[in-house]
Amino acid sequence: MQFIVIAYDGTDEDAMARRMAAREAHLQFGKELYASGQWLFGAAILDDAGRMIGSMIVCEFPSRDEMDKQWLSREPYILGDVWRKIDIRRAQVPSFCAAK
Repeated sequence: MQFIVIAYDGTDEDAMARRMAAREAHLQFGKELYASGQWLFGAAILDDAGRMIGSMIVCEFPSRDEMDKQWLSREPYILGDVWRKIDIRRAQVPSFCAAK
């Protein structure tokens, strides 16, 4: 089952500091999920000035519950209070994009 996860950082003055503090752990975990085929691709969401303000990830897990268990419950940006608003939608990536 594929999902699109769009997550927005907090907008307070400490938001970027929290993101940067958790960023290496987030990227390392993302590399592991990508290597296992659970993350298909992702990107930072930028504001007009080019600052990171959120994330977009397209992923694949057996179910929403499994996504929560295997990823979101361990996600450094959630544990580090970086992401404040998260929108999760089921999706279907065309086969020519999903193939590695």
